[in-house]
Amino acid sequence: MTNGYKVLAPSDLGNDLTPGQFALDVLNGLGETPKRLPSRWFYDAEGSRLFQQICELPEYYLTRCEHEILARHAPDIVARAARQGLDIVDLGAGDGRKTSLVLDAAIKQVKDPRFVPIDISESAMRGLVADTGRAFPGLVIQGLVGEYADALHYFSKDKSRPSLVMFLGSNIGNFEYPAARSFLRQVWGALNPGDLLLIGFDRKKDIAQLIAAYNDNAGVTAKFDLNLLARINRELGGRFDLEKFEFFATWNPILGAIESYLVSREKQSVPVAGLNQVFHFEAWEPIHMEHSFKYGDHDIAQLADATGYEIVAEYTDKKGWFKDSLWRVRR
Repeated sequence: MTNGYKVLAPSDLGNDLTPGQFALDVLNGLGETPKRLPSRWFYDAEGSRLFQQICELPEYYLTRCEHEILARHAPDIVARAARQGLDIVDLGAGDGRKTSLVLDAAIKQVKDPRFVPIDISESAMRGLVADTGRAFPGLVIQGLVGEYADALHYFSKDKSRPSLVMFLGSNIGNFEYPAARSFLRQVWGALNPGDLLLIGFDRKKDIAQLIAAYNDNAGVTAKFDLNLLARINRELGGRFDLEKFEFFATWNPILGAIESYLVSREKQSVPVAGLNQVFHFEAWEPIHMEHSFKYGDHDIAQLADATGYEIVAEYTDKKGWFKDSLWRVRR
């Protein structure tokens, strides 16, 4: 498969994951106290479009900081990887603008590189494969559409080439600490000794600056979260009135994380026909949408050691707000 992608099916994965998983997660999440919705379902076509808008916001410094890091250090990152037959695996590649900096360095330094983007959104993958193919003629692109862990499991079944895996954009911050350790151990299990993982961390910093990145003046982050309710309406026959919910984000100093919520403005009942359920909300009752954990240097070092990696290099932007940490699989 050259310059294309594969949408993973249950038969590829050897498990029982089905398209009904979204429905199950909504049913379970809205049935809990407090209510919650998993952030992994943000990224349908509209969610992916809105997230790209978020990345352009003046308040959302993360993308600019990481782009600065990769623009300066991509050649050094690639130089630390294998020089022949390297798989560059991108978990959650998005529009690929940051990834392209690494690909450009790889094409100049590596013989026979291959790009393996992984994303949960097929529409995002379709655009990424097309755009990357135009930007890098001759580069072999073999995308996988699915959950990160599932795609890595599929990828590892025929793992004969060295790998540089990228998990950028502070996506690790969406995992609570135990889940982050579990996920990174899954990545470790899919790789060979000596393979590299480049992982992006939003560093702990001034609280007002952190909160501002999620409470943007244009309200795009609010639209991004509300789109998940709209997705329930579209795909599961929900009757959510988006005007009856408001977005709220705050800093939790104990967890070291930004917490995001959608809060019901009034007492209401919302039927979801596809689930044969009606969900009841009290006035000002929240739905927990997302954690965005921030990391100190000690947190990063502990996480690497606990999950089977050694840190080989670290890179920060000029302001020191963001860090890309390069880890090697340790066996």
